[in-house]
Amino acid sequence: MPDHLLLPIIAFVLASGAVGGILLAAFYPRLIGGSPLDRRVEAILPSGDRTVRLAEGVGEKARKRSVKATLQEAEERQKGKMQKSYKPSLATRLRQANIDWTSRKYYLICVVAVAVVFLVFLGMLGLLPAAGLAMIGGPLLPHLYVGLKRKRRFEQFRSLFPDAIDVIVRGIKSGVPLGDCLKIIAIEAPEPVGAEFKTIVEDQALGLPLGEAVQRLPDRIPVAEASFFAIVIAVQSRTGGNLAEALSNLSGVLRDRKKMLGKIAAMSAEAKASGGIIGSLPIIVGGILYFTAPAYIGLLFTTLTGNLVLAACGLWMMIGVFVMKQMINFDF
Repeated sequence: MPDHLLLPIIAFVLASGAVGGILLAAFYPRLIGGSPLDRRVEAILPSGDRTVRLAEGVGEKARKRSVKATLQEAEERQKGKMQKSYKPSLATRLRQANIDWTSRKYYLICVVAVAVVFLVFLGMLGLLPAAGLAMIGGPLLPHLYVGLKRKRRFEQFRSLFPDAIDVIVRGIKSGVPLGDCLKIIAIEAPEPVGAEFKTIVEDQALGLPLGEAVQRLPDRIPVAEASFFAIVIAVQSRTGGNLAEALSNLSGVLRDRKKMLGKIAAMSAEAKASGGIIGSLPIIVGGILYFTAPAYIGLLFTTLTGNLVLAACGLWMMIGVFVMKQMINFDF
């Protein structure tokens, strides 16, 4: 072989050997079934321990799949409620507001409210305006009362719920079973947290699994905090894991949400005050004019044109108040 061809062949062989050695060193553990450390550990471990390690790996994969499935179910349930434009029934609203009224009693109160509003405005405005206000304001007043009680109860639940979760975390860390922790909350926690946990304990005592009993909590208290708690308990009941750590993280998240709600309330306080002043100013000015110059403003109540103008102004005022409320209504 000529000398001028021998040198390139030797260089090619050496380069190929170097590249092959690098590739072999990189993929050698996969080719022989694991790293040297894994092989040495497998050689030392008995055959039963090897089976346990394999089962643990399979169990971890199954746990991840179960967690993913649980979260997907919760997301689909939430999307389903949003798509259905969920509106609670009258009985549900009364139960959520913790008002012991029946539907018959509620409608009877509406009838009484219609009569009271009609009698109040009959001498001031006349027959037709008083009848119109009675038909609108009578059913509206009980509805607003129930809505206000319901909203306040939800706010109280948000405020007290992180403390209840902290009690559960401390109980679990000290060795108390989760069921006993829920019983402690049901007995010791104030309304409405204690009453809702008491319902969970009663459902569980009737034979309902803990995960399903907790899943009913967001239906009774439709707030994000209750949904988070139900998801954590559902994941733990299906897959296991460190429940104390998960609930501790949830408590931190809920407290951060509470701080954010406080910041939002502080930032929107000025806008709410401005909206309240703007919305109440026409009513205040109209009331002052009615007592100081009744002949001047009385045309709005004694003539057909005045009634139409008054109705149109009231409609536009309601639209304006609704728009201002939506502008300062923050949700996250």
